[in-house]
Amino acid sequence: MPDRSWAIAVHGGAKEIAPDEAAALSAGCRLALSAGAAVLERSGAAIQAVEAAIRVLEADPAFNAGLGSVVNSQGKVEMDAGLMDGADLRVGAVAALSGVKHPISVARLLVAAQPVLLAGDGARLFAAENGAELCDPASLRPARQPSLKRRGCDTVGCVALDTSGNIAAGNSTGGLDGKLPGRVGDSPLPGCGFYADSAVGGVALSGEGEAIIRTMLAARIMQAMTSCDAQDAVEASMAVLKRVQGEAGAIAVDRQGRFGWFHNSPHFAVGLAASDMPVRVYLAKAEAGCLTAR
Repeated sequence: MPDRSWAIAVHGGAKEIAPDEAAALSAGCRLALSAGAAVLERSGAAIQAVEAAIRVLEADPAFNAGLGSVVNSQGKVEMDAGLMDGADLRVGAVAALSGVKHPISVARLLVAAQPVLLAGDGARLFAAENGAELCDPASLRPARQPSLKRRGCDTVGCVALDTSGNIAAGNSTGGLDGKLPGRVGDSPLPGCGFYADSAVGGVALSGEGEAIIRTMLAARIMQAMTSCDAQDAVEASMAVLKRVQGEAGAIAVDRQGRFGWFHNSPHFAVGLAASDMPVRVYLAKAEAGCLTAR
């Protein structure tokens, strides 16, 4: 089993991927991996790597996050993001946030602040007061309306292990297309859509937010990783989704640098890289076969 100096996994959403979306999603995951891996290769912190990778995905209109976010029932963008440092269990998260380019970076600012989660106007005020990159909310609207296959369930996320043995995890999303104003999914909620503890591992999820929240899926995966490797933990924990007829995908990295990923959605855009392993990008678990990094 690996005991890596660094490892990183990204995801671009658990959903059905149309053929004309495949190339863009694969390329986006590769670019995000490269950004995160560059941080880790120079002995940067895991939380820096996660932020760097997710910023790339937020800037790519192929993904439902940042620039590519879908709109709610009133035609407005409301974004969620969360970030956790497994070294000291600090968390920063934002919900229903508009008018910023990179929600994950606002979450990063909150990691060092007293509040864990800020929403709506309060989140944007915090972003403005702390030097985050602001923008006209209208500029975040996607150039084209998403197809039915792209609606929601395509949160982006990342988990990283750095050379100091610390782990971080994070997510960012535009949420569900046509959602109620103020709706918040699992993505900014620690223990639901993400979690990191350097003594155990880290996990980031995508899928039906309400199902993930109801099952506290990230917490289940983390608990399972205390007694088994990342792959077994993810597969065993996601079985609970049958109870709520839910659909999701998860990526995980345990403290030894072993990857785990699984999904019950039609596709799941995932990228993996490590100090001893070249970049691998998949659009479904079936593509990986026996090559899953463990």
